[in-house]
Amino acid sequence: MEIQEYIDLLCRLVATPSFSREEDKTADLLADFLTGKGVPVHRKGNNVWAVNRFYSDDQPTVLLNSHHDTVKPNSAWTRDPFTPVIEQNLLYGLGSNDAGGPLVALLAAFMHFYDSALRYNIVYAATAEEEISGTGGIESILHDLPALHMAIVGEPTRCKMAVAEKGLLVLDCIARGTPGHAAHHRADNAIYRALDDIQWFRTYRFEKLSPWLGEVKMTVTAVHAGDAHNMVPAECRFTVDVRVTDAYTLEEVLAEIRQQVRCEVVPRSVRLRPSGISTDHPLVRAAEALNIERYGSPTTSDQALIPVPSVKIGPGDSQRSHTADEFIGLDELKQGVDTYIRLLECLNEMMRKP
Repeated sequence: MEIQEYIDLLCRLVATPSFSREEDKTADLLADFLTGKGVPVHRKGNNVWAVNRFYSDDQPTVLLNSHHDTVKPNSAWTRDPFTPVIEQNLLYGLGSNDAGGPLVALLAAFMHFYDSALRYNIVYAATAEEEISGTGGIESILHDLPALHMAIVGEPTRCKMAVAEKGLLVLDCIARGTPGHAAHHRADNAIYRALDDIQWFRTYRFEKLSPWLGEVKMTVTAVHAGDAHNMVPAECRFTVDVRVTDAYTLEEVLAEIRQQVRCEVVPRSVRLRPSGISTDHPLVRAAEALNIERYGSPTTSDQALIPVPSVKIGPGDSQRSHTADEFIGLDELKQGVDTYIRLLECLNEMMRKP
C-alpha cells in the first residue's frame, strides 16, 4: 500500500480547522478522498461514512470509527497549529495525533479491504463532535448505519488494544443551608455541609473492582459559594468528575452516591457509559494471536456511545493529546496501518465458518 497519500491527506486535515461542530471542511476533504477512490459516500451533518463493496446482509458488520474534530489550540503552542510540518520523521500540527493519525490509518485499512470478499462487512465512519461528547457525532448516525456487530475505535493508544474503557459521570452537587450574618452562629452553614460531602467523595471506595480498570475514581473539580466575607451563603455548589468502570452501570454508581451524601446530586448526562468486551470475543482473540498488548483505558471516547462490543486502538500516544506542538511519528502512522490490516485479517480467520 502507498502510505504517502494518507500522509498527504493527514497534512490537509491538519491545515483545515475542524473544531467541534465546525468540522464541515474536513468532512468535505474526507468525502472527496473517498469519492476520488470510487467509493460511494454517505453524509449526515459533519459525519461521513462508507461501506465495503461486497456488503452482505448475511454477514456481521464491523465498524471502523474515528473522529475528525479537534480541541482548540492552547496558548503554549510554539508553532502554527494549522501548518503541518514534517521534521525528523515527525508530523506536527493540531489533531495530527488526536485523532488524525488513527483516522487516516483506519481509512487506509478500509481501502485495503474495500474490494475484498471477507467473512464480515466493513463500515468506515469519520465522525464529528467527539471532543465535546456532542449529540451530532457518532450517536446521530447509528440508526443510519447498517446493523453493527462490533467496532474498532481509532484513538492514539500506541497500537495497544483497550479492551475496557471508563465511563464518565459529571455531577453538579448543591449543599443548602440557612443564609445570614457571619457574626452569628449557624449550625447549617452550606459550606460546612458541602465539606462533609466533599470529604466523602474524597475517601469513599466502591466495593467492586474491574479486572482491567480497577476502581471507580471520583474527583471534586470545582467549588463555588458566597461572595461576601460577612455573609453565610444559602448554598454551596461543587462539581464531581466520576470515572466509572465496567464493574458498574452509571445508574448504579449514581444511586449509591445519592444514598451516601446529603447534598442534591444532578448528573449532566448518563450517555458516556463504561465499556468492556469479553476475552472470548473474536477481536480480542485476534489481538492475542497477534501479541497485541491489551489494557484498560481511563479516558473516554466514542466507544461510550457505540452500543456493540468494541475495542480502542490506534497509532500515536494519548499523552500527546490536547498538548502544545502536538505530533505523530510517520513510523507510528505506518505501524497503525499495518496493525489495523493484520487485525482485520486475523479477525477474518477467527470468523471462519465451521
